[in-house]
Amino acid sequence: MNNDAGYPFPPEDETHAMSLAAYGERRWPAAMHGLETLTMSPYQAGWRLRVVPSIGHVPVREVTRRVVNRALHCWIADECGLSTVKNSLAVLVRVLEQAVRDGALDANPARVAGWQQEYQRAQRERTTPRALALPDVRTLERLAASLVERSSDGYQGWGDAVRFAAWTGTRFSEVSGLQAQDIDVSTWTWHVQRFTVSEPDGPGDRACRGRHQRVVPLRPAVRELTAERLEAARHTPQARLFTGPDGSRFTAAVLRDSTRWDDVVTELGHEYLRRQDLRHTGLTWMADAGLPLPLLCGAAGRPLEDARRYLPPDRLPLPAQSHGEPPASQAPVPTQGGGRTLFLPRPHG
Repeated sequence: MNNDAGYPFPPEDETHAMSLAAYGERRWPAAMHGLETLTMSPYQAGWRLRVVPSIGHVPVREVTRRVVNRALHCWIADECGLSTVKNSLAVLVRVLEQAVRDGALDANPARVAGWQQEYQRAQRERTTPRALALPDVRTLERLAASLVERSSDGYQGWGDAVRFAAWTGTRFSEVSGLQAQDIDVSTWTWHVQRFTVSEPDGPGDRACRGRHQRVVPLRPAVRELTAERLEAARHTPQARLFTGPDGSRFTAAVLRDSTRWDDVVTELGHEYLRRQDLRHTGLTWMADAGLPLPLLCGAAGRPLEDARRYLPPDRLPLPAQSHGEPPASQAPVPTQGGGRTLFLPRPHG
């Protein structure tokens, strides 16, 4: 084992349970020994802003190639720049190389190849978010059931949260912040008002701002689940419809750890699927059901150009929709048919 640069490595019994974040902090001077001063700043940013939030919780001895690849997928999907991804991976390589020298790892799992091709692929998919959607309801149900099965206590609430997020095209942080008073059952819409974030003293809520405060339609497939949740909440206005096993707020990270999300999606063949990517499923399915582009834009909380990318290839926007929302009198009206909501043009006259 190497005791380079005069920085003693922690005893083996300490590194056995030490998280990657703790190990990196402990062995930072040795891992960065010899690094040029000019390079230190982007490496520190990569470690603090990407490596630690993504995989800092993983025990250093359990960091594998799969864990590293998963982190890379997340950075790329988060639309990090090419140089940002390079620096984040490079600092991870140095820290794990130190772990190899310290005997915590047999080989460096961060020395991966081919990730730049993955980056280019993601760049292409960014313009076609439909590629990130689950193909059908059966796939969604299989994912939800598998996550419940892999959770330590078999908590059914995780599966319901996954279904609701997928059908509404929203993030888990927004699902956690959902209260009974946010649902309008007369129009079956959800007024997205708040989202849950991790704070030093535990999860807390923050108000949505700008486009993130929006109205999301509840399609027939999710209305029964919503009604059941409202009934369970006894229609108390501030009652949460979706919670963790202890009845409190949950974060996407808590859901990930509780359900072993990363392992499940990989085993099901959806390595690309991050926890927040279920919004692409909901928005794609809404577009396929015929939701008008302006309403789709509102549900997505994104500019019109971004929302247009969810439209199926055979459904081109009308000229009137190209430069803004059409007048309300021209907006399609919803009607029921075939077990799903369809949107038809308003009758003239």
